[in-house]
Amino acid sequence: MKILSVVGNRPQFIKAAPLSIALREREIDEVTLHTGQHYDPELSQVFFEELGLPEPAYSLGIGGLPHQEMVGAMQPGILDAIAAERPDWVLVYGDTASTLAGARAAKEAGVPLAHVESGMRSGDWSMPEEHIRVEVDRTSTLLLCPDERSARQLEQEGVEGRIEVVGDVMADASIRLAPIARERSTILRGLGLEPGTYVVATVHREANVAQPRLGRIADGLNRLNEPVAFPAHPRTQAALAEHDIELAPHVRLFQPLGYLDLAALASNARVILTDSGGLQKEAYWYGVPCVTMRPSTEWVDTVELGANVLVDDDPERIAAAARGARMPHHLPPLYGDGHASERIAEALYTLVPR
Repeated sequence: MKILSVVGNRPQFIKAAPLSIALREREIDEVTLHTGQHYDPELSQVFFEELGLPEPAYSLGIGGLPHQEMVGAMQPGILDAIAAERPDWVLVYGDTASTLAGARAAKEAGVPLAHVESGMRSGDWSMPEEHIRVEVDRTSTLLLCPDERSARQLEQEGVEGRIEVVGDVMADASIRLAPIARERSTILRGLGLEPGTYVVATVHREANVAQPRLGRIADGLNRLNEPVAFPAHPRTQAALAEHDIELAPHVRLFQPLGYLDLAALASNARVILTDSGGLQKEAYWYGVPCVTMRPSTEWVDTVELGANVLVDDDPERIAAAARGARMPHHLPPLYGDGHASERIAEALYTLVPR
């Protein structure tokens, strides 16, 4: 059996790492295609090196374009790879331009599509990610859900594909790699930070790097009275410079981090402020309270349990939520037990249309 895995950004690299291991153990041949959606070396190549991913057989080098242009630009290269490899499955992750391009290419080529992280919904139709989730789920043959809530969502929508609740592959990665990250990384020493005494902030979503939202988020970070470690996506750094947005001295802006350094930094933080879906979940698994700078989230369980607070881009709410952030006691496990990858490999092996 052969799988064509389409990846393109940080969360997808993380998700692909434990699943690549599980596919090899199940003697499934995996061919990786890297779209180039995250084109900066610190957001792409470093993950292949740190996480032990097989080098991509195909690298499209397509990134930095507007969303729809990027999807259209990626499809021909993915179609060429499908034609050359003749895979049994095309495997896509999450809700990015790479996800949508892979799904559309698989549909055009008539190859079964498997979607990791199916059924997630935020209910916010202003986000392109929500449209991607729905379209990809509607075209998937195998819908791999992180939890029962997402499976029920798909049942309500009447999708035609096979629904399997497998857990979250990011939990697999976090459970395996976070302890290694804390042991090996020197990031805290390099930044002069002590565990539990600082805030980690990440901002990368398209809506949040545009004005006036980016300025309002920066204002919120500036109102904090403790160190803020701010590893910034290249386009975030460019937008801050373009709009002359000033950060207070306690907000330390620096280059993107590799997975192990970011895991060490985030898992030792007092609180995480982010617009990343992946980091919201990782915060929960690390036992670190989260403040989400978006009006909605697809990971609603973290909010309902009090581990995550939605503040949108309001500066005072950002600052107040960060100051008052506490992790509730007696939190249940969410999104799997660390064995989602093995379940996905088994599902791909046994359910492929023959």
